[in-house]
Amino acid sequence: MPKLSRFGVIAKQTLIISAITFALTEVTFRIYGAINPTFIFYDNSYSRYRGRPNSPDYDSVLNSRGFKGKEFSATKPANNYRILAIGDSFTFGVVPSQYNYTARIERQLNRRLANTGRNYEVINMGIPGIGPKEYLAILNNEGLSFQPDMVVVFFFVGNDLLEAYQATGRRPWYSYSHVLSFVNYALTVSQKYEGQIYHSATMKYDDKAPTLPEDKFLEIQLSRLPNFIREDREFLESFRPQMEYIDQIKRICDSRNIKLLVVIQPDELQVNQAQRSQLIKLNQLSEGQVDINQPNRLLSEHFTKQGIDYVDLLEPFRKSNENLYKPRDTHFNIAGNRVAAQVVTPRVIELINK
Repeated sequence: MPKLSRFGVIAKQTLIISAITFALTEVTFRIYGAINPTFIFYDNSYSRYRGRPNSPDYDSVLNSRGFKGKEFSATKPANNYRILAIGDSFTFGVVPSQYNYTARIERQLNRRLANTGRNYEVINMGIPGIGPKEYLAILNNEGLSFQPDMVVVFFFVGNDLLEAYQATGRRPWYSYSHVLSFVNYALTVSQKYEGQIYHSATMKYDDKAPTLPEDKFLEIQLSRLPNFIREDREFLESFRPQMEYIDQIKRICDSRNIKLLVVIQPDELQVNQAQRSQLIKLNQLSEGQVDINQPNRLLSEHFTKQGIDYVDLLEPFRKSNENLYKPRDTHFNIAGNRVAAQVVTPRVIELINK
């Protein structure tokens, strides 16, 4: 066997040293990422959708934790009754902060319960793009440290049962390595790892302006139809796992004497008959194959069985004479946030006094 040339020996040694260095750096980065999570490395937790701390949100800013709403102290003041509002983009909201239902609930509580001598604080911990699994993670990882008196989970019928259960797509190839993720970050000086900016300071909120093109909006709504197809296998298979996360939240709250309320938020197609008929036709279904109340009925039955307090917004939304959803957006508009707060606040007061 011929001897390696001097160049070959150096190349081999360099390759071995590089491989060892890469492996050690990978291990170091992974340990660091576990102890001190950072946006540089791939993250399949709720933080990947979190708002960027102190970033613009229309004419206001997110707080230092990347949540919508005012700054709050980690330690709960003695006279504060603290409520954590946990949810997805509905809780984060597409409307400016002052119109968000969490801000409205806080104002209504302090007005209606002014004679109690307490300050009622509603902390919005909504993060777009998450579901029940992440609601549990937020409560465990952050929420409990804020010493809440009550947790309100805002459960969206449209995607909390299906999209949270479905695969979220392929990861970038480099994200499987912390070292390569760091190299990519260094080369691109990317801002995407520092948190999301959802509503820039230059954006002006228009309650009547459509957000999405018609085809994209219909695509989203069509993907939610399995929620309402009678005995749909995908829906039934996704229901139990997502309920287990809510049940775990219930057990945690019970163990710490924290009150829990779940708010069931309806999908627009449950409220808008014209939109529902269009979607049923596009999916080549008959009206008889669709049970528009199916998820709400099963959620109600489950929460009742588990002793979980809940309030369902479906009927109040159906009875409203106003349009409660932003055009081609899927989220509540300003009126929708107002009606949601008007329905939820009395139930919160009931639980406070319970």
